[in-house]
Amino acid sequence: MTMERIGVIGGGAWGTALAQAAAADGEPVLLWAREGDVVNAINDRSENPLFLPNIALSNKIRATSRIDDLADCDAILVVAPAQHLRKTLSSASIGFAPLVLCAKGIEAGTKKLMNEVAAEAYPGAPIAVLSGPTFAHEVAAGLPAAVTLACEDKTLGAELARRLARPAFRPYYSNDVVGAEIGGAVKNVLAIACGVVDGRGLGQNARAALISRGFAEMTRFGLARGARAETLAGLSGLGDLVLTCSSTSSRNFSLGRGLGEGKSAKVLMSDRTTVAEGAHTAPVLREAAKDAGVEMPITEAVCDLLDGTATVEQAIEALLSRPLKSEGLG
Repeated sequence: MTMERIGVIGGGAWGTALAQAAAADGEPVLLWAREGDVVNAINDRSENPLFLPNIALSNKIRATSRIDDLADCDAILVVAPAQHLRKTLSSASIGFAPLVLCAKGIEAGTKKLMNEVAAEAYPGAPIAVLSGPTFAHEVAAGLPAAVTLACEDKTLGAELARRLARPAFRPYYSNDVVGAEIGGAVKNVLAIACGVVDGRGLGQNARAALISRGFAEMTRFGLARGARAETLAGLSGLGDLVLTCSSTSSRNFSLGRGLGEGKSAKVLMSDRTTVAEGAHTAPVLREAAKDAGVEMPITEAVCDLLDGTATVEQAIEALLSRPLKSEGLG
């Protein structure tokens, strides 16, 4: 298989950063954005001040407002938000190039992972998943990053990994698509919880404990859904969890910190240019965990905070009053 052009669906911070990474070796990249202002800024000034300010973009990146223009691309990075993926792909006519799914989440209502949604919304296209510890502004600036590139077809996965690799951007191949997806989805919810810990001033000990127990939740749920433990302990699971639970550059962490400081979820989420996917994933994850018979108390606490059924103090008390048990996945 020979691939000669990369397309990107989604002109937000992450989509723009991935376009920048792909263009780092001088290759042309075509990016579709819904916002006309984003298209014009990229084409006229090689910048995206709305979603990725203060980054000079490669002049090899061109933008379009017509998604069907990506039909000539040989590989397409799909960076539409998780809850909009089905609608975005269903409305597109982009051929049957491999789709590399870069959104992290679980679809509301169906409780399906992104690869399942994409297979239904755009049948016939080969599917891969890209996930890992990455902040958009660092990738766009050319700082080193490593990700998981998951694909059931080993030949295609290896070719996509080679195709997307750049000196500062290293994809590691895996055939565990489910594991790569679950790590990316669950860590967003746990990052909100870690933000609450930070906003409430509960200290580094508490945050470390929450990351550890959150990883146990992620692993329990992942194994129940068919993921492999080593994938969840890799870049797309533990690696991404540590990153997003440790920095205000994470939208989910910032949302949680606001909650910890006493602000309402409604106000925090209405004032956001970009999406904190964990807020949308949390209630879906809670239901999916119940269906799988998996206990996820931190996820439950985040849901209670987001829907206003518990205060920060009540959520913390509920977690601290849980019965003591042996350490592990239980």
